[in-house]
Amino acid sequence: MNVLCISLGCDKNLVDSEMMLGLLNQKGYSFTSDEQEADIILINTCCFIGDARRRA
Repeated sequence: MNVLCISLGCDKNLVDSEMMLGLLNQKGYSFTSDEQEADIILINTCCFIGDARRRA
């Protein structure tokens, strides 16, 4: 399974996304930056930062 991760918001969101991707990597998932190749699109966002809320 190919996973595309989009992280919106603060630096903590980026760290959380990296931790999730690390766990998925341990489970054998592959990663892509092409949404056409992605089987799963993971969006990690922050509700406290207005720009991230609008983009989500």
